[in-house]
Amino acid sequence: MAQQTDEQINDGFVVDTEDCEEREQAHRERGTARPITVVGNPVLHTECRDVTDFDDKLAALVDDMFASQRAAEGVGLAANQIGVDLKVFVYDCPDDEGVRHTGVVCNPVLQELPPELRVLDDSNEGCLSVPTAYAALARPDYAEVHGQDPEGNPIKVRGTGYFARCLQHETDHLYGRLYIDRLSKRERKDALRQMADGTPRYETVPNA
Repeated sequence: MAQQTDEQINDGFVVDTEDCEEREQAHRERGTARPITVVGNPVLHTECRDVTDFDDKLAALVDDMFASQRAAEGVGLAANQIGVDLKVFVYDCPDDEGVRHTGVVCNPVLQELPPELRVLDDSNEGCLSVPTAYAALARPDYAEVHGQDPEGNPIKVRGTGYFARCLQHETDHLYGRLYIDRLSKRERKDALRQMADGTPRYETVPNA
């Protein structure tokens, strides 16, 4: 399987739109799907540890994350969503033009956008850790994340539309913030009610 370090780089940004199906399939076939942690689990509400060891153990975690993401029919997954306290997320997400993006980011840092690039999109947002709930949330429709690949090499990822939302959402996770934390008290309460009334379509970890 071609690693991100083998992919073309365009202006310093990883090209994550090539061989998506082959790369994603290779990861998940090596991995094992794990249950998803849900709101209330402590690992979701504190900042995760930086990734410092870019080794076989990390590679195996990435494989499990892709397998878990596919099992839950998600487009992005942070490590703490399967109970692992590390700053790494995976994604397999289309943008608003329908272009598929697939990749891995360790130790992501969301870049502050200049005012001219801050165009807000208030589309609905959901989360595997808040199953069956959705709420409108304004986020910039363009995002850049800088971090490292699973081998420790520096990378940059950028996205627009739905994919930009995904990059922001997953980075938030690794700093202990769920999307419902960005909602008003009333909207958060409604999202939690939706979750309580719904039935997840995938396995979750019961909160103690």
